[in-house]
Amino acid sequence: MRPRRSIETGHPGLIKGQKLRSIGHVEPLDYNRLMKTSISSIPQLYRNAIRWTEIASVLSKYGLANWMDRFNVDFISERLKAADGAKLNTLPHACRVRLALTELGSTFIKFGQLLGTRPDLIGTEMAEELSKLQSHAPADSFDSVRRTIESEQGKTIEELYHSFDPEPFASASIGQAHRATIRVTDYQAYQSLASKQSKLIDVVVKIRHDGIDRVLEADLDILSGLAQLAERLDDFKNYQPTGVVRDLSQTMRRELDFEREHRNLLQFRDLLQGEAQVKIPQPISPLCSSKMLTMERIEGRSLKDFGRDPTTGGRCDRVAQQGANLYLNMIFVHGFFHADPHPGNILIMGDDTIGLLDFGMVGRVSEHLRESIESMLVAIVNRDVTLLTSLVKRVGSCPKDLDESAMSNDLADFVGQYSAQAVGKFDISGALNDFVDIVQRYRISLPSEASLLIKVLITLEGTGRILNPNFSLMEIMQPFHRMMMIKRLSPMRQVRKMQRFYMGLEQLAEVLPQRLTTILEQVQTGRFDINVEHRRLGPAVNRLVMGMITSALFLGAALMLSFKVPPVLFPGSGWGGIQDLSVFGLLGGAISMMMGVRLVWAIRKSGNLDQVDQDL
Repeated sequence: MRPRRSIETGHPGLIKGQKLRSIGHVEPLDYNRLMKTSISSIPQLYRNAIRWTEIASVLSKYGLANWMDRFNVDFISERLKAADGAKLNTLPHACRVRLALTELGSTFIKFGQLLGTRPDLIGTEMAEELSKLQSHAPADSFDSVRRTIESEQGKTIEELYHSFDPEPFASASIGQAHRATIRVTDYQAYQSLASKQSKLIDVVVKIRHDGIDRVLEADLDILSGLAQLAERLDDFKNYQPTGVVRDLSQTMRRELDFEREHRNLLQFRDLLQGEAQVKIPQPISPLCSSKMLTMERIEGRSLKDFGRDPTTGGRCDRVAQQGANLYLNMIFVHGFFHADPHPGNILIMGDDTIGLLDFGMVGRVSEHLRESIESMLVAIVNRDVTLLTSLVKRVGSCPKDLDESAMSNDLADFVGQYSAQAVGKFDISGALNDFVDIVQRYRISLPSEASLLIKVLITLEGTGRILNPNFSLMEIMQPFHRMMMIKRLSPMRQVRKMQRFYMGLEQLAEVLPQRLTTILEQVQTGRFDINVEHRRLGPAVNRLVMGMITSALFLGAALMLSFKVPPVLFPGSGWGGIQDLSVFGLLGGAISMMMGVRLVWAIRKSGNLDQVDQDL
């Protein structure tokens, strides 16, 4: 093996490591400025057009682009017809989606990972498949890393670090990570992190990929365009694809800012400073910015290695319970939690302390959501299907045509199946997955924070079972359930609710007189208008007008035939008694018959004549 190389202070220059392929640059397409720029901006549009064609080609290859045929998009039509993935068509649909996102690159991989946290939108099967997405982006060259660090800090790497490994040990979609060391004498505030034998601190330096912001913006612009196309399809319209893409795009842009992860590390260290069995890396704040993050390096065993070691014995069960208590405490006490508890982000240290890594994705539980979760648990325990149905409708965004009675029946089956299970054997992953399936079946969109919380609980139970196959998250949740019930009945909670209620009344009392006065003034002066919006009235009016035109044309044609309006066919005596047929009457009758047939076909296609439109 080639020996590891590092950069040591005292050398005349940095030793350059193996040069790695850098991420390509793609300029974003800004439609608002497109018309204001010079003709030199045309190549920018051309690059995005090429990217659109590439996306269409990949989707077609994996058999995922058939829905695009409805739009008659000329520049990709040939690509859609040239699918060459015959063997790929034998794979499950979810697997083909994952492979397509992987082939499309870093932005789409990250988008798929975030979409995997929304099983209420895409279903549990698709969410589980997208959770397998792994980002292994090519690393930037060390020259690029050096430029980023020195431009952010205004000093050379030799001045900032005692040593710096030029070769990254990990590279994902957003950035790459390098091992390094710093001197205690340079950063006295962090001297407690140094070992007794050395005055050096082992750190990890995360560097954002050069140009990743431009790549991300270009691909997000394309994703926004795809979402707008999906809005025109009935299959996707209820899921509000433009809103979903907008929310997930905002999350992706936040992950670009390493300063946000720096603040998350500081906040979690402050929240969990009393927890002896958890280790949060200490960020080295002077060496952090929006493009780089320097933090204490935690050494430990991976969760999978620890669980497979036969010598660990009962330690696995203890560590699993510690981890579950840690996460439940973050969720139900602090309302702020580490949102990616998969095995790769958890290390087990020598004294069984749990080390948490990667705080780029965090979740928050608002008090309103926490109260709704508590009420749902109470409804399941009491088998109150009516309350559970109303809570689901209150928490989620329901479609206009929601079949409430059918959903209540499904929720009754759900409650009957899981409320009878013993606490020690309660399958919380199965229960949450079944609940999400019901929500997704009725096209109910949950808040992103609720979806993320469900995903975290499912992942947490799966992670716990790596250490202990008999791990039961519900059993560990029992004390938290009792705590939630006590908090619901606590006088302080009632006082806070009364305070919020009083503040709402006070605000209403301040605003209401002015609003009423304005309305009365408008009524008195005749400026009070009421706007009425008719949903889906356009197609009905069009059919009504077309029917009137058809009937008028038919009546006119009949009159012209009756009065033998010239020019006529078969004048005088015709064949078989047919004579003096008005040419314009025949033409009008034929046109009216064709219009009538088309009108009947359109009505039949959209619904039977006796069908009541619920949206009118």
